[in-house]
Amino acid sequence: MDKQHYYIKWAAALAAIAVCFGALGAHTLEKILSVKSLASWETAVRYQLFHAVVILIIALNDRLISEKSAHRILNLFIIGVLFFSGSIYLLSTQSISGLRVPLLGPITPIGGLLMIAGWIMLFLQSVKSKKQLK
Repeated sequence: MDKQHYYIKWAAALAAIAVCFGALGAHTLEKILSVKSLASWETAVRYQLFHAVVILIIALNDRLISEKSAHRILNLFIIGVLFFSGSIYLLSTQSISGLRVPLLGPITPIGGLLMIAGWIMLFLQSVKSKKQLK
């Protein structure tokens, strides 16, 4: 399997999960979570879905940045989403899951920083790129 297909699969999986988790939040969790926890859940869903779309766009477009840079950016986005959204999903449902993981608090901003790093790297690579979109 080539790397492009690998990232397309990640994008599809993250998007499908985001849609499922969005529905779960809207139809089930809204009845049992606090307003603050539900808002956090929705933030995680939104960030996950946005990044799934960006991962797909980058994976499908090899005309703007190098393959090596694209892989770095895509990996930053994937790991960032897993840390950011994943930790928020777990933190926001602690009241119903009973799961208490003190390490989750610091994981969320690390995920956010990884996503930001991916965006900065995408910006820098597109600025210095000699390739042109057609």
